[in-house]
Amino acid sequence: MKRVLVTAGGSGIGRAMADAFAADGCDVWVTDINDRALQDLSGKASVVDASDEADVANLFKEIEQTWGGLDVLCANAGIAGPTAAVQDVELDAWRACVAVNLEGAFLASKYAVPLMQAQKSGAMVFTSSTAGIYGYPNRAPYAAAKWGIIGLMKTLAMELGPYGVRANAIAPGAVEGPRMEGVLEREAKAKGMTRDQVYEGYAAGTSMRSFVTAEDIANMAVFLGSDGARLVSGQVIAVDGHTENPDPKP
Repeated sequence: MKRVLVTAGGSGIGRAMADAFAADGCDVWVTDINDRALQDLSGKASVVDASDEADVANLFKEIEQTWGGLDVLCANAGIAGPTAAVQDVELDAWRACVAVNLEGAFLASKYAVPLMQAQKSGAMVFTSSTAGIYGYPNRAPYAAAKWGIIGLMKTLAMELGPYGVRANAIAPGAVEGPRMEGVLEREAKAKGMTRDQVYEGYAAGTSMRSFVTAEDIANMAVFLGSDGARLVSGQVIAVDGHTENPDPKP
């Protein structure tokens, strides 16, 4: 039975990942900064701030004591960050976005690596974004952090391959759900458009003319964590219905 950690797994993409791995017969440990989001979860759960090193270090100490190792890390924690032209972004808002998205991924991998190296096996799955491939106007902190995650992932794939450990990143397109609704509303306000106009623009930028679901992302995570993907490493896999132009989706 694979031992799987999903960060920020209390809702959205993370929750879908946790459910999908559990349905696949895995033992799943979920973290979230919101304790209420963890209350209806079965299995192991911990309140953790993904950007706080002490929190993350304590989590992995508990994982090692409980499980003795870790087979799959889903470094999924992230926040949307501010919606503004770069000259209008406050430094504190920039730092908060990068701290959760990029530093959160770094901290999770930093503490997962020794466990996976010791057992000479493991898979790391990072949640990036198509914003980490194309850029994202009016979302500079988010795009920069998601690009950074890809650089971190590719470096880890190089460093950890000799230990039998793989690293890959999923780049979701526009994902249906409450978080995306907030993005649409903020972008509509910034551009002087309606929410529906922004939505239609996003959907029209993909071959399949559709948003994706959290379950679509979760299914890819399960594959990347499986033995079926044993030679897939260092890859960025977009799950976005195929973006036709460099107009990024969150």
